[in-house]
Amino acid sequence: MEATRELYWNIGHGAMVLIPMYLFTFAALGLLVRGGLQRVKIYRQGKPLNRFDNRAQRVWSVVENVLFQKKLLKVKGPGFAHGFFFWGFALLFIGTLMVAAQADFSDLLFGYRFLNGNLYKVFSLVLDLAGLAAIVTMAGLFVRRYLVRPEGLETSRDDAIMHGLLFTILITGYFIEGARMAVTELPGNPELAAWSPVGLVVAKALSGMGEEGLRTLHRSLWWFHFFLVIGFICSIPFTKFRHIFTTSANFFFADLGPKGALVTVNMEEEGVESFGVAKITDLTWKDIFDTDACTKCKRCQDRCPAHNTEKPLSPMKVINQMGEVACGNPEANLIETVSKDALWSCTTCRACQEICPASIEHVNKIVDMRRNMVLMEGEFPGDEVVTAMDNTEVNGNPLGIGKAARGDWAEGLPVKLISEDADVDILYFVGCYASFDKRNIKVATSFVQLCAAAGVRVGILGKDEKCCGEPMRKMGNEYLYQSLAVENIESIKACGVKKVVTACPHCFNTLSKDYRDLGFDVETEHYTVFLNRLVEEGKLKLKADSFDCTYHDSCYIGRYNDLYREPRALLSAAGANLREMEKNQAESFCCGAGGGRIMAEEKLGSRISGTRAKMAAATGAPTLVSNCPFCLTMFEDGIKGADLEGELVPRDLAEILVERLAG
Repeated sequence: MEATRELYWNIGHGAMVLIPMYLFTFAALGLLVRGGLQRVKIYRQGKPLNRFDNRAQRVWSVVENVLFQKKLLKVKGPGFAHGFFFWGFALLFIGTLMVAAQADFSDLLFGYRFLNGNLYKVFSLVLDLAGLAAIVTMAGLFVRRYLVRPEGLETSRDDAIMHGLLFTILITGYFIEGARMAVTELPGNPELAAWSPVGLVVAKALSGMGEEGLRTLHRSLWWFHFFLVIGFICSIPFTKFRHIFTTSANFFFADLGPKGALVTVNMEEEGVESFGVAKITDLTWKDIFDTDACTKCKRCQDRCPAHNTEKPLSPMKVINQMGEVACGNPEANLIETVSKDALWSCTTCRACQEICPASIEHVNKIVDMRRNMVLMEGEFPGDEVVTAMDNTEVNGNPLGIGKAARGDWAEGLPVKLISEDADVDILYFVGCYASFDKRNIKVATSFVQLCAAAGVRVGILGKDEKCCGEPMRKMGNEYLYQSLAVENIESIKACGVKKVVTACPHCFNTLSKDYRDLGFDVETEHYTVFLNRLVEEGKLKLKADSFDCTYHDSCYIGRYNDLYREPRALLSAAGANLREMEKNQAESFCCGAGGGRIMAEEKLGSRISGTRAKMAAATGAPTLVSNCPFCLTMFEDGIKGADLEGELVPRDLAEILVERLAG
């Protein structure tokens, strides 16, 4: 007997079935389109933004993250469950299309049937197992959301609709299959029934009903199942189901520019009455679209260092509050809705964006709202920040030390002042803390000594160097940032150097990315990359003296620039027995200094630096190694605040390396 089955068995395939079925289907699709267009009107409240360039790359991003669930599978547990549910449901959808293609097109018009023989057996087995996978993973997600709900996971009416509707669609599908198999396959073709193992179990359970009862059950459940699917289609634009489309589309619309780079505001643009974001119309359409792509999975919230230290910031809530304003009250003030304390709490560490399975861009929205507070209202999180800004305007650094003393730290070291002798291999962009802070001057000295040992000639700008402007920019002061950036760019270009190296991740990220919008094109490296190359080339020789340590991935060379290998390679070359913290590499926990917070007092919640210091101490390693002046400064304070003095010592990687110079 041929391996196949009668499609629309017990339902019929005449006009009395097909006409109402397709009328309802097209009506549902029409409502779906209409609802989608209503959402588009909401997005169009925002400003224009081109996210249609590099289409091949964008399409591949959709393939990776929708078909292969690449981002979602980074999250163990619920990520895997959602991935398998997606694949199971997708296969069922494809199977439904194949049935319609044969029954309503190829067979109806040309008498051609392709669902037979071995193809039909594989078709039956795959769909049966796909449905089982979808039910099992759906059950796991149900248990997580309703029975062992993690703290902070919000549950709404939409979630109940989604779970109830999808469960019922899947379960009724098996009962329809079981009723059909009990009549058509169990009595006369049991070998074919084996290719639908789950349906076979249901068929055996229903077999005692008798043929008439099974036919009645099959017919009534078939139409019930059909209208459930129609309801599912209709509900998509009006419930969280819309993330099927919006989250998928967000992978296409993702920012393909330099990772973490902010949009450079034209401060001289004529006719502009307001800078930054205060209301929905100040956002771009993509910012508003992000609010619909959010699935409220809370992964961003779980990784936010501010939220995890009792501060009033949840990246998830910021996005959803913006969405509520866009849909319900477009005239509302976004800053007041989100709250100023929440906005000032952000360290711009990018942990939220790195883990977000929907490619939502949180940081730029927060910085844009800060820009409005600073540039339009003159507001800062505290007087200490105002003082730091004033100091930077006058002396080119937030510490308030005279700019003439910026190069004094290098006295007696093999360092050239560029204004006197530009014949150097690299320009060392020192940064404010390594220029003026006693603790960080030791790091700058160590770096110069390492370069000298490798035969690298180092130059500095001295008093001509100013703060890179990154803390001011992330705090919202775009005007001061651009003023500093333009002066630094002019000074660097004037000396004609070919390469800039900096030990500060914030300086590195700013010079290598943000300055490009202002015409800066000199190659820039972080010192870990530069020194590791010298080691690999044999120019910098180290002796591997064994020591125990743990390593902190700075946000601005880690998540912002994906530099994880080079620092660890240098530690290995120095003889480190590295004990990784639980949160490391892309999931590293911020020190608390980013986003301009290095200039601000931490008044809310517990100290982020103390929390990170405790994570380091939990490894049992006596030394906490970092490669960022902000991190080093924060850990000095955090270790004291956490009562870990004598148990944990913070050190910069350059200090470790200089002690292990060979010869």
